[in-house]
Order: sequence, then C-alpha cells, then structure tokens
Amino acid sequence: MPVGGSAQVKDPATGDAVYIVQPTAGQYCGLSSVCTHSGCAVDAPKNGRLYCPCHGSRFDAGTGAVVNGPAVKPLPKYTVTKDGDQLTLGPQQS
Repeated sequence: MPVGGSAQVKDPATGDAVYIVQPTAGQYCGLSSVCTHSGCAVDAPKNGRLYCPCHGSRFDAGTGAVVNGPAVKPLPKYTVTKDGDQLTLGPQQS
C-alpha cells in the first residue's frame, strides 16, 4: 500500500467497512467507514480526506479527525499491526 493509499476490510465484530490507511511511510491506522453524524457510510479516502455523502462531513484520512461538520466526533480508530508484508486489523480503540 503506497503512502496516502488505503485498503478496505471488514470489522469482524460488526461487519462494517474499515479503511486501513498509511498516512506516512510505515505508519498504519484503521478508520471506521461509519460517519459519526448519522451513521452513513463515508467514501474511501481521497486526497487525504474521507467524505460523507449524506450530509457533507469531511474527515482527515490520516487521523479520522473532523475537518468540517456537521459531524463533531472523529471516526473510530482501529489498531493495525504489520508483520512482514501482512497488515492485521486489531480491535477498535476506545
């Protein structure tokens, strides 16, 4: 996965989509695809942002932080570990 790239996987607990992103070289993060405003599915990361098509919220694709609302809470994050060439999605962080 290139820096700035993403891959979509499923949360094994909920079945919801999770985007694994690499915002900087060697740094990986999982971000929920469920908008914190009304539960809509956000679009895949593009140009460093995740966009919610329902009401226009935008999130930082490296951190999940709200860039503009109406959402006020960041996207939930997941731990991601790397072992060799394999990335593993961990649990959602609290």
